[in-house]
Amino acid sequence: MTQQLHIFFFPFMAHGHTIPFIDLAILFATKGVKSTIIATPSNAPHIKKVTHKANKLGYQIDTLVIKFPAVEAGLPDGCDDTDKVPSPDMMPKFFLAVEMLKQPLSDLLKQHCPHCLVADMFFPWTTEVAAMFKIPRIVFHGTCVFSLSAMEHVRLYQPHKSKETFTIPNFPGDDIKMTTAELQDYVKQETWRTKLFNDSKETESECFGVIVNSFYELESVYADHYTDFLGRRAWYVGPISLSTKGVINKAERGKQYSSIEEHECLKWLQSKDRNSVVYICFGSTTNFVDSQLMEIAKGLEASGQQFVWVVRKEKESNDEKGKENWLLEFEKRMEGKGLVIRGWAPQVLILENEAIGGFVTHCGWNSILESVTAGVPVITWPVAAEQFYNEKLSVEVLKIGVGVGARKWKRLVGDFVKSEAIEKAVKEIMVGEKAMEMRNRAKRFADMAKKAVEDGGSSESHLNALIGELSSIAMKTCK
Repeated sequence: MTQQLHIFFFPFMAHGHTIPFIDLAILFATKGVKSTIIATPSNAPHIKKVTHKANKLGYQIDTLVIKFPAVEAGLPDGCDDTDKVPSPDMMPKFFLAVEMLKQPLSDLLKQHCPHCLVADMFFPWTTEVAAMFKIPRIVFHGTCVFSLSAMEHVRLYQPHKSKETFTIPNFPGDDIKMTTAELQDYVKQETWRTKLFNDSKETESECFGVIVNSFYELESVYADHYTDFLGRRAWYVGPISLSTKGVINKAERGKQYSSIEEHECLKWLQSKDRNSVVYICFGSTTNFVDSQLMEIAKGLEASGQQFVWVVRKEKESNDEKGKENWLLEFEKRMEGKGLVIRGWAPQVLILENEAIGGFVTHCGWNSILESVTAGVPVITWPVAAEQFYNEKLSVEVLKIGVGVGARKWKRLVGDFVKSEAIEKAVKEIMVGEKAMEMRNRAKRFADMAKKAVEDGGSSESHLNALIGELSSIAMKTCK
């Protein structure tokens, strides 16, 4: 009797990392793999809630809770998710706590004996831990292969040290330009994050391989380059959210607090014409100062376009009342034309609605891929992480978007953009011949995405090949 393949999935403790990891674990489970997600105490209940339907359908997916050593690292008790870190200057302590998970992870591996460990990019040390138990460690990246490759070229060749504006050296196309202002702070100067970034990139080549939430047809030139030039083994299994349709409740995906129920939002959209509404959302971590939110409101109003705008709900502060006052006035003025959602929104369901004609996004890869999957063009407003690279892919390579004009990497608080630029970008993505061309191109990519995850598609084939290889290794190990 053949032993069932068992894989551990270990996401980084942040919203944008956990969501695709849950998708990935469920994807493997639908292929008969026993999937186990390792979670910290505060994240476990949400993960179990999402995976409950998969369990009811007969798929084997479990959650193991790992104690997070917050107090030992100098953090408040229960601080086991990046959202709970009191201030940015305490992030080094959070990553210290993450590294202290080596022994607890080893204990879990020893106890449960999985055949493979799929671990987040922020856990480079897990390659060594997996090797102790003679099992493969695979990296799961939350971004596209274009950005993975581009960041590695900048790291290896350091063109920013000699030029303010530069073309990424030895990169396919030879015409992708960046500025030093668009680069991550830890690339431009040595910080504690620099070592983490370097270790993460180096373990890509040391571990068994890399799983990418993308599909080969979307960025084939860069996928080939990643393997042939950079020497990485990679499997493209996305868009994962398409493969898990019918298993994951889209309305619950990533759900936190919301000021509106999904059926109210969708009912509002269903009353609108096709491609007549622009959707604005900047992810789960990006912050904007109140003056920037006002500029967004002015730009939206001046554009004359209908909109759904997700305003992230902040912790109560002294100026919260002031923000709510002008925002409430704006809502009242825009009633019927615009919908403001505070907190979480059912993004996948919104993007899939035919009323949506454009998406203003911070360029997190989850959001970009969801827009591609839905066939919706984007207005790019990158803020931090690898988002400026994702913007280059969307605007310059895929040609399914326009930039709003953000030019500086800011970590959490986005680069300030005036209302006139917002108005111009919204009109450009929603109205006219260029908007139609971008929308048609986005629809073609959406068709490619659907074919990639079907039987015989590229992503389906990559997934089956990886499972087959891991099963073969598992059988040899068991002998």
